[in-house]
Amino acid sequence: MIYKSLKLAAATAVLALGCANAALADVPSWCGPKKATIALLDGYGGNSWRQVTTASGKQTASLCPSITSYEYADGNGDTQKSISDIKGMAAKGVDALVVFGDAGPAMLPAITSVFKAGKVIVPYRVNVGGKEGENYTKFIGSSFKDDGASWGNWIKGVLPKGGNVLFLSGPAGNSQGLDELAGLKSVLGAEYVFVNPEPFAVTNWDPALTQKVLTAEIAKNAKIDVIVSDFGPSLVGALPLFGKSGKSIPALATSDGNSLGCFWTDVNKDNPDFKLFTVATGNDNVRLAVEHAVAAATGGTPPTEQIFKAPSFEDSTKGNVQCRKDLPGAIYLSSELPADEQAKAVK
Repeated sequence: MIYKSLKLAAATAVLALGCANAALADVPSWCGPKKATIALLDGYGGNSWRQVTTASGKQTASLCPSITSYEYADGNGDTQKSISDIKGMAAKGVDALVVFGDAGPAMLPAITSVFKAGKVIVPYRVNVGGKEGENYTKFIGSSFKDDGASWGNWIKGVLPKGGNVLFLSGPAGNSQGLDELAGLKSVLGAEYVFVNPEPFAVTNWDPALTQKVLTAEIAKNAKIDVIVSDFGPSLVGALPLFGKSGKSIPALATSDGNSLGCFWTDVNKDNPDFKLFTVATGNDNVRLAVEHAVAAATGGTPPTEQIFKAPSFEDSTKGNVQCRKDLPGAIYLSSELPADEQAKAVK
């Protein structure tokens, strides 16, 4: 009887160990054993792209059982509020901060002060200046130059003899647009003429301003062969302006969005020049930043990658354009976050 009891105890112990090992196997390597809290600080959170990105960051943090809370603050496009949000999260004891520093280098003093106070802080996507280990824990960039080169190579394929290019980006001087332009010009020769004001037409990634800018550019330029934009969905309301001017919508190299894919699906038959190429819009850039922040705060193994590389996503010349009409236009089918979950996240 004692022997049987010992065998049962041993079997139970083996089973428990096996379950524990299985549970451990499900924990990502970037999640260490130390308990920690994390916050995502957004410079501007008022569009669906940011909402999906926020949900993606939260989902990533939830994969680590050592993270006890995930907080969020929206700077509402106000640099001073964004600075206060960073300082406030640190003051309330949050261990790790992931920062989308829309205001760029203006955010660096606050980021540096939090880092020097002993917090883990990881700015990502927007270059804030400074140096790793002096001003912040890690900077997680994105391959914007690669995006520009991908767009440029596609443009060469659909317009091999050259043409007029209109490049639209966000706020004046933003590092994303400048890097994308460098990528474009590394591929495109002098036969491709940029008709926009240098370095790009400023849209602030705002649909209403995009429509105003595109109206002015259509009036100014007799011919636009291709539009390049780093936020494709913002163009959906503006592209019908070409039809009102008696022109077919030109080729478009941009980032993806469900609204854009569905728009192309609806109008491409009546617009033979409207070829579409997209790269993944980059919601998942936040995942890499969160992984690095969690690793530093919990004692995990940080990922080897420090640059988010957005893959090519759609190419109408290859019959690949995606549209989910059963879901909101304001989601991004390239995102790792399931489309149904994105639909719940957008407001």
